[in-house]
Amino acid sequence: MLIGELARRSSVSTRLLRYYEAQGLLTSVRLPNGYRDYADDAPMIVAQIRGLLAAGLSTEVIRELLPCAAGKQPRLTSCPDLVGILRETLRDIDERMEVLDRNRQALIRYLDAAEAGQVQPPTATSRRGSRRRTVPVRWKRGRKPSGV
Repeated sequence: MLIGELARRSSVSTRLLRYYEAQGLLTSVRLPNGYRDYADDAPMIVAQIRGLLAAGLSTEVIRELLPCAAGKQPRLTSCPDLVGILRETLRDIDERMEVLDRNRQALIRYLDAAEAGQVQPPTATSRRGSRRRTVPVRWKRGRKPSGV
């Protein structure tokens, strides 16, 4: 099937389909006229990709897991390294959540100070190696915002 038909059947733009192909998630063959021709199961593969993206997986991880996917949902079947890949991805998400929580706490301190009429730079936690230390957050370009 041609890219336009695949886009209609999967409700995904042709640009996104080309991106999936560039990322090695979707394959096509080139017809003599240069058009992309996708296999009949391409709509299901696109649905699998969308489902795995919705789970927070990167295209790099999806490329590794796609051979393990079955059905549109998708359901992941047992593949070598499947559990390890999923655990590593979960650890990465947990680390990003910790960073976001620290960002949130810093913003809360800013908001509390602003509402009290005294805006001061909050402190943030920085990790280098296994040591943790508290360092002041720097203002953009080394300056405090005007009015502070």
